[in-house]
Order: sequence, then C-alpha cells, then structure tokens
Amino acid sequence: MANPNFVDYVKINCRSGKGGAGSTHLLRTRNNPRGGPDGGDGGRGGHVILKGNKQLWTLLHLKYTKHIKAEHGESGGAQRKSGATGKDTILEVPLGTVARDAETNKVEFEITHDGETKILLQGGRGGLGNDHFKSSTNRTPRYAQPGEPFQEAWKILELKLLADVGLVGFPNAGKSTLLSVITAAKPEIADYPFTTLRPNLGIVPYRDDRSFVVADIPGLIEGAHRGKGLGHRFLRHIERNAMLLFIIPCDSDDIKREYQVLVAELEKYSPELLDKKRALAISKSDMIDEELKSELKAELPEDIPFVFISSKAEKGLMELKDLIWEQLNQ
Repeated sequence: MANPNFVDYVKINCRSGKGGAGSTHLLRTRNNPRGGPDGGDGGRGGHVILKGNKQLWTLLHLKYTKHIKAEHGESGGAQRKSGATGKDTILEVPLGTVARDAETNKVEFEITHDGETKILLQGGRGGLGNDHFKSSTNRTPRYAQPGEPFQEAWKILELKLLADVGLVGFPNAGKSTLLSVITAAKPEIADYPFTTLRPNLGIVPYRDDRSFVVADIPGLIEGAHRGKGLGHRFLRHIERNAMLLFIIPCDSDDIKREYQVLVAELEKYSPELLDKKRALAISKSDMIDEELKSELKAELPEDIPFVFISSKAEKGLMELKDLIWEQLNQ
C-alpha cells in the first residue's frame, strides 16, 4: 500500500436535492371548461448516499471532491402527473467507512458490507398537488404544497482498516521493518520516531498457501487516547483488527511497563479493545544472547504469549507466524 495514496479521513460538504412543488393545475378542455383540480405531486429531491465497495481501500477519490450535490425534484404537472425524482448522488466508499456529523462529531453509521447503502443526507419530499385538497366544500382548490427544501451539511468520513492483525507499539519499535520483511509491503523506514504517518497493509504468506493481513499503524504514545501525537487517527484503526500484536524492542528500559502503558492507552480509548486476542513480539533480539533472553523472560508480562524476533536477521519470524495463526484460529 503506497502511503501517499492512502487517505483515511475526508471532510465533505453535502447538499441533497429539494423536493419539487405540487401543481395547482385545473382541468380546462373544450368539452369541460370548468373541470376540477388535476395537479400532480412534485418529485422527491435526490439523496446523498454512501455505498460499500470491497474493491476500494482508501478515500483518496473523495479527497479533492469537497462539494457533493444531488439533483432537485421536478414540479408536478397537469393530469395528475408527478414530477420526476431528483437523481441520487451515490458515493462509493471502502468497507469500514464511518460517517460523522462535522458539527456535533456524532457517529451516524458505518458501512461494513459490500453493496450496503445508507443515506448520508435525505432529499426533500415533493409537495402534494391540488388534487389532494379537493373536498365537498372546496371543489377547485387553487393551492398545492411546495416541495421540502434541500439539506446541506458538512460530513466527516473516516476509514477504519480491516485487518487480521494490528501492530501496536511506540514509535520506532520496529513495526514497519517487521511488515517489510514478512510481506511485500514497502513502508517508509528510518531510525527516528513517527516515520509511519499513515497505516500500511500487507498480506503475510503462511503454510499451505494460507495467509493473513497485517496492518502497520502509526506509533502510539502515552496520552494517545486524548488525541496526543497521532492519537485518535491511530486508535480507530485498531478497532477493526481481529488480533493485536504488541511490538516492544529488547533494549527497552522496562518491557513490562511499556506493555502496560500501551494496554492502558487502548483501555482508555475503548475498553472493548482489551477483549481482542493479544500476542507480544520482542523485536531487535539479534542484539542479545541466549543468557539475556532468559533474564528478560522472567520480566515479561505473564498474561500474554510472546516470541523473540529479529526482522533484520530474519530470526523468529516463522515462530511468530505460527503464534499469530494459532491465535487467529483458536
């Protein structure tokens, strides 16, 4: 997944179509010069609709389309003819797209299935023609309903990545290096924090032609649940992962505390994240010998399976894949 083309957040201005006005037409023919009302109804204004498309993986196609408009409904006509319905505007989005109101930040819905459609902004209803208002006391009403006005609002679309495994760790923990080694993905890698500014996806080949999807997400820092660092932009992608793989380098001052801080950030953002399966990978382990590994094992968290790996030396990677596959298929 190429970073510049991955867009997981857009803010768009949407305007639905207004409803067409009902007709006030009165029937006038050569044989019936004083006919009754025969005005038709106005057509509904077009909706702005989101539609799930499993072939899409980014919101890039909406990044430079800031104003979305649906067509207006047409007015009713004579002989009780209804006006045409305004054409809906359908925006195709990747699965995992969440729609929010930009003003209130309230989540309105999420698109999770291919072909699923939901109305983002409702079109105005068409007005009733004067034929609906005739009565025994008013046989020739000369009024009809106007169509409902259009709606206009700013909407936020956010994408939550759908992956089997989400990599969780502090910046510069070795997540991108691991992804580049076990998949064909080519994330940017450097020896400074926050190299990864956008999520990266990669498919990991496994035994017997099986595979699973791993997401490398921007590094987490303490206070991320309050939006610090890349904060919420990072955390929302974790929600759709089936499993969390914590990456902590072996040269960390305190691996157990670092793991506890990461878990605490997830819990503060959403306690439900702790229900996901977890595993721990101690990265950069080519820098230590077996004696140091034995010492570190005694200091590791007790409630999580772990494996020592080295992406650079390509050690422990098959053991890591086995552990992940076992966790995913329990």
